[in-house]
Amino acid sequence: MSGDILQRLSTLTLSIKHLRRLPHFSDIIPSPSPTVTASQVPSLFREPYILSGYRPVQQDWRCYLLSLFQRHNESLNVWTHLLAGPVLLLRWWANVGALGYTLDAASLPLSVFLVSSFIYLFFSVAAHLLQSHSEHAHYFFFFMDYVGVAVYQYGCSLGHYFYASEPEWRESCIGLLFLPGAVFFGWLSCAGCCFAKSRYRRPYPLQRKICQLIPTTLAYLLDISPVAHRLFTVSWTQEPSLPFHALHIAFFMLSALFFSCPIPESFFPGHCDFMGQGHQIFHLFLSLCTVCQLEALFQDYARRRDTVVEVFGERQLWWACVSFPVLFLCCILTALITMRHMNKKLQGKQDRDKLSAL
Repeated sequence: MSGDILQRLSTLTLSIKHLRRLPHFSDIIPSPSPTVTASQVPSLFREPYILSGYRPVQQDWRCYLLSLFQRHNESLNVWTHLLAGPVLLLRWWANVGALGYTLDAASLPLSVFLVSSFIYLFFSVAAHLLQSHSEHAHYFFFFMDYVGVAVYQYGCSLGHYFYASEPEWRESCIGLLFLPGAVFFGWLSCAGCCFAKSRYRRPYPLQRKICQLIPTTLAYLLDISPVAHRLFTVSWTQEPSLPFHALHIAFFMLSALFFSCPIPESFFPGHCDFMGQGHQIFHLFLSLCTVCQLEALFQDYARRRDTVVEVFGERQLWWACVSFPVLFLCCILTALITMRHMNKKLQGKQDRDKLSAL
């Protein structure tokens, strides 16, 4: 009996020794490195008034993926848009159950709006999660982020035009030029942001902000024009969607404020490194804006789905929605062409650094 016990103990000891030889989980999947201060990363990655919480550059790609669960100064920028996706899905299914939804020509703009929302959220999450890897990754992922913003703008414009516009507005000059204008300004906002990102270096001059804000502002003013007209000409008591439209405009204005101005971190340098940055607040308000837009457009769709095809025609609905992937491809090409230009600049910089080192 004692011999059996000793034999089992010996077997168990050998098994433990074999287990010790197996690679540990941390050997297979590297853990993210501790965050560093602004002075320890290149100037490209530094944000004004954010003094710490930066992830070191040139780590393994898996480290940046796993930094999703790490505390750093981009954490909330990632999570605010990452969590917005499930919220949108939940509200979509809730509205489908409450208001109904049929996949046909009348529902195409609503479906495109949802797809465009997920595209901008995905590209934003990817940009803030992975951009710290290198200068090349920084530019590439933020160019893709601008693509997401452009297609989201066009997705909004389709919902506003087909579900929220009034006949008087559609017969105006703006209404007649709205759809081609929405495509053009969507592409222009992507091109303007890509140009500004590639053209200017830190500390960024005012011209960079102008190149970003003018095209996106023009696109927004056009996209929101049918909703603004409706808010001022239709009784709110008759249209349950109008309070949601007013909310999403208010949230967008607040998001634009925090995107344009580095507040509150400019008043408290170093105290908003991990939480409370203006860009984080911008993300939060933009997510709320998107959720309110979905609620408003679902209400509008529920009231007008029986007349959408009759008013606009199935052909116009299909052409407008087919323009969405065309715009998407044009923006992708614009971003890739700009990235090719940036690669030449980055290669020239590397060559100069090698020569200076010699």
